[in-house]
Amino acid sequence: MARQHKKSDLPTKVCPVCDRPFTWRKKWEKCWDDIKYCSDRCRRRKQSINGD
Repeated sequence: MARQHKKSDLPTKVCPVCDRPFTWRKKWEKCWDDIKYCSDRCRRRKQSINGD
């Protein structure tokens, strides 16, 4: 059986658009270093934030 981790032990990042923390997900396992935004919505909004 796989070893389980507590949620508090998972790495977190802060979204530059909404300034909310988000936690590592299994589907991001291979690309965690490339993830910048917490959601598709924030990823789309980055253009309006940067473009002021």
